[in-house]
Amino acid sequence: MLKCRDVSEMASDYIDSGLTLRARLGMRLHLAMCDMCRAYLDQLRKTTRLLGQGTLPPAAPEIEARLVTAATAPPSDTRP
Repeated sequence: MLKCRDVSEMASDYIDSGLTLRARLGMRLHLAMCDMCRAYLDQLRKTTRLLGQGTLPPAAPEIEARLVTAATAPPSDTRP
């Protein structure tokens, strides 16, 4: 039986029909029982569809700069 972590790792392949029959059946069984994974998969499908349409407006330059800075900054140790 698949765990939620397995589903999250296999979700893109599931949407793209890239799983074996056994893996697809395992996904369907898990999704039939797990509301959270069904919601996750639904959100992933919506996001993929939206990004595929290319309808998102470009980010403002200052937001883009902050995102690049955050993504390229060395990790900080936030533990107390």
